[in-house]
Amino acid sequence: MVALTGLERVSGAATRPRAWRGVVFLLAGAYFLIPLCTSFWYTVYTPTVGVSPAAYGELLTADGFVRSLSLSLGLAVATIALVLLLALPAMLAVRLFAPRLRPVMEVLCTLPLVVPPITFVAGIGTSLRIGTEVLAPTPFWATLIAVQDPAFPVVLVLAYMVLVLPFVYRSLDAGLRTMDVRTLVEAARNLGASWPYVLVRVIVPNLRSALASASFLTLALVLGEYTVASLLGYEPFAVWIVTVSGSKGQLSVAVSILSLLLIWLLLLAVSTVFGKEKGK
Repeated sequence: MVALTGLERVSGAATRPRAWRGVVFLLAGAYFLIPLCTSFWYTVYTPTVGVSPAAYGELLTADGFVRSLSLSLGLAVATIALVLLLALPAMLAVRLFAPRLRPVMEVLCTLPLVVPPITFVAGIGTSLRIGTEVLAPTPFWATLIAVQDPAFPVVLVLAYMVLVLPFVYRSLDAGLRTMDVRTLVEAARNLGASWPYVLVRVIVPNLRSALASASFLTLALVLGEYTVASLLGYEPFAVWIVTVSGSKGQLSVAVSILSLLLIWLLLLAVSTVFGKEKGK
């Protein structure tokens, strides 16, 4: 009897956490799905017409949709490539050769979190205006004008690199903490590998999950960023959605839902692929 009572207590204690996990999962699902379903209903229902998917049919033919989405995707790809090329070698150099500088680097990389975006973009705008006046007599004036080209504003890429740096740093730092970087690098160098080979063929394959997380955090931020692009006078995807919402509310909400679903599907695909690789 005593043994049975103990087993019943253990089984009851194991059942309660499972029940709580189910409740938390249902609450989290309701928190995300109820607003999404409500937004979807708004896009397909009007009191005069009833249920109609016309808002989704207008997407591809909407003025500025393809142009703004292509611009945002191009800015995202450029931002991902440049911020990873900047952050990963710097983090490796600090970790291997100057470990005492890690706190300093952490503070510098997380500093954009405490700077309000409106202050950040005001500083960029002032710098561009003063720089145009100062550099007008020099050959650098053409370069400054080129980085502000509306077709592909490089200045937005530079601004987004600063905004995503805290998230990229945290993702890469978590990945580097799970591996013995010094041992891997020393072993590869002792076998005659060059530094570029060590970075591309030794470090990067062990950081695929961290690199994927940093990339998709950057993609999500660039696709949803509004303040910097709007105040600097450009029209990527997020700014176009807000512009369209003034005249076509259903269309803007439909675009927002599709962009959310696209990002979620990409994240799910990446987590599934890397989950299988870890299982192997």
